[in-house]
Amino acid sequence: QVQLVESGGGLVQAGGSLRLSCAASGRTFSDYSVGWFRRAPGKEREFVGAISWSTSTYYADSLKGRCTISRDNAKNTVYLQMNSLNSEDTAVYYCAARRTRGNYSSASLYNYWGQGTQVTVSS
Repeated sequence: QVQLVESGGGLVQAGGSLRLSCAASGRTFSDYSVGWFRRAPGKEREFVGAISWSTSTYYADSLKGRCTISRDNAKNTVYLQMNSLNSEDTAVYYCAARRTRGNYSSASLYNYWGQGTQVTVSS
């Protein structure tokens, strides 16, 4: 069982940056791949990016160049750094974890989810 807690959300001005954290419980966190998803008001849940157990990273095409995902297994934490934020980045951001491999953009393949953290970008 893995429990995930996101933090770092808040209000940020357009053009600014934000780093979200996803803290996990469990001693085998290094075995898990972690994805970031977001849901904007009135929109479907969207894949942001993921980092595999082997630290390979994957990003949504629309967000490449603005996002960086990293992990610190000693701290059981995964980070999502987002730059050049705009109003379209306003959403609830979720992290999710799984032990299976491949197809990291598919939300249905993740077994554990955090409660989400709100990011609001003001123009």
